[in-house]
Formats: sequence, structure tokens, C-alpha cells
Amino acid sequence: MKFHLAINLERMDDSADMKEVRDHTLEMVKMADAAGFEIAWAAEHHALEMTIAPNPFQILTWWGEHAKNIRLGVGVVNAAYWHPINLAGEAAMLDLLSDGRLEFGIGSGAYQREFDRMFPGLDQRDSYKYMQEMLPVVQKLWEGDYAHDGEYWNFPTATSCPKPVQKDVPVWVAARAPITFDYAVEHGCNIMSWPLTMPMSEAEAYRARLDDSIAKNGGKYEGNWALMRHTAVYDTEEDRENAIASVRRQLSMFGNLMTKSGEVRNGFPDTVNAESMEGNFRVDPVMLEENLSFGSPDEVTEKLRQYEKIGVDSYIYYASMGMDMDQQKRSLQLFIDKVMPNFS
Repeated sequence: MKFHLAINLERMDDSADMKEVRDHTLEMVKMADAAGFEIAWAAEHHALEMTIAPNPFQILTWWGEHAKNIRLGVGVVNAAYWHPINLAGEAAMLDLLSDGRLEFGIGSGAYQREFDRMFPGLDQRDSYKYMQEMLPVVQKLWEGDYAHDGEYWNFPTATSCPKPVQKDVPVWVAARAPITFDYAVEHGCNIMSWPLTMPMSEAEAYRARLDDSIAKNGGKYEGNWALMRHTAVYDTEEDRENAIASVRRQLSMFGNLMTKSGEVRNGFPDTVNAESMEGNFRVDPVMLEENLSFGSPDEVTEKLRQYEKIGVDSYIYYASMGMDMDQQKRSLQLFIDKVMPNFS
């Protein structure tokens, strides 16, 4: 099993200094780079302090200048917010500046609140159509001159400037729904999945969807499947309590964004009633510690063994969950020292 790191510039309130937040992400990426993590992932989100990520290519370029081996993953761009020529060029420029370390992730977004501001009138549930049109267009632009006459974009002959350094840029698709698994498998894309706070059965359901998609594709699939989980490794009761309290607070904000059940003030989402949440947004402490990759090094190792058993190729250590920055580093160091050596 290979290991990836996903981390955001993240503020839960305005007491956090932005330069410290910025520098913290680089410190975490450099730790992951030194430990042999394969990919560092940066997201795209807008007008939200809990995920400050207006353009993932900018921060990935910065990380890549200071962390020289780790690959740089866009996890993920929202296709509906971009023009294909713009996206192709931005991605290729990152590949050029990083000497061919781009991992290109594309998806269809998460928050309807964000769509209401970035693309008014588009229902998030329909945004996958933009992703499915966008990806092949970007790939054709990387190859050379191309004109497009599609449902969502139209332009005369153009090309990507610059071109990627890599002959074949690895492509990742964020997938939870069967239709997206089908698309990713059919087009030979790698897949990343996030079970949110749901139990192991949710990851198993994703595996079943992947297997169904492979069967539909005649048994052919050469991509990789990565699974992301909030991760906190601890060896003290204080760190355990802090980790659970932090993720509960963050999830109460996340639930606000997903359900539009609260306000966002100056970029900070209101916390909503955690006890009333259901499904993906439940925040019961016992459930969180059981379902997420929380625990001692031995407990987290055992959870990862379960993912390995169902065929997860890469585990994405999701570090951003409102936890204190020093504790985030302690957790990652415990993971590096006492969890990773158990996996080849």
C-alpha cells in the first residue's frame, strides 16, 4: 500500500495567523516527502476559511519547490468552474515547473452553496456532466491543436501552452456514485474515494461499485484506487480528546455547507447542531473514533489492514480537520514512525 497526504490551508476562526497556516502545510508536506509518501494533494474551494484553496496549482507549485520528490496532486479541480484551455495550461505549467510531478485530479464539486456563487443555477448533482466533457478536452489540448464544439464549451482551434513534461499525465477522478466509477474505469482513470465519517461498510460498498464497473468494462482496469480518511494517531489521552473534539467541530461546519443549514460569516461557516446530524455528517464521538483512522499506532495499523484487504492501492492521510497544528505534526510523525513500517 502506498501513502498520500491531503492537507488544506485551514482556519476554524480568525485567531489563526495566515502565514503560520501557510507554513504549516509546507512543513507537513516536507515531512511526508522525507518519509516517502507518494503524493501530496491540494483541493479547490472558494470563499471558505476552513479550506482556503482558490487555485490548487499555486500551492502545489510552492510545495514542489521545497519538497523535491513527492508528486503533486490536484485533489480535485471542479470542472464546471474552469474553461478547458485555462485548465489545460495551468495544469501543464505545474507539470513543467515540477519536472513532471503532476497528478491531475478532476471532479464535480461538493457544496451547493459554492455552486450558488461560482456557477449560479447549476445543481451540484448535474456537475458531473461538465467533468465528463472537460477531461477528454483537456487531454486533447495537451496533445496539440484541437477545436471543440460541445454542450458546455465551444472554441476554435487552440492548444495547451505549455505542454506537460509527462507524456501521459496520471488522471484521477473523485468517485462515490456508480456512474462516476463507470466513467473512470471506462476511461482508464485512477480513482479516489472518501467515505466521509461512514463505517467500513461504506468503503466496502465503493469496492463493490468499482468491481461492478470493471466487470462492465470487460474485466479491464489498470488504474489505482485510493481511499481517503481523516487520520489522527495519538499516544496520550489528551491528544485523543483533542482530536475527537476538533473533528466534531469541523464536521459541524462541513454539515452546514453540505445541507445549507447555517450561515457563513466572512468565510467561516456557523457550527450547526451536531446532535441532529445523520448519515454522512454524524458526529457521535464513539462512532468517529471507530470509523475514522483514529487511535494508537497499532489501532490505526489494523484499520489500514482492513483497507488493504479490500484492495485499496493507496491510503490518503487526510490531515486537515481543525486539529491544533502541533498535534497534527505529532500525529503525522507517529504515523511515519509506527504505522508506515508495517506496510511494504
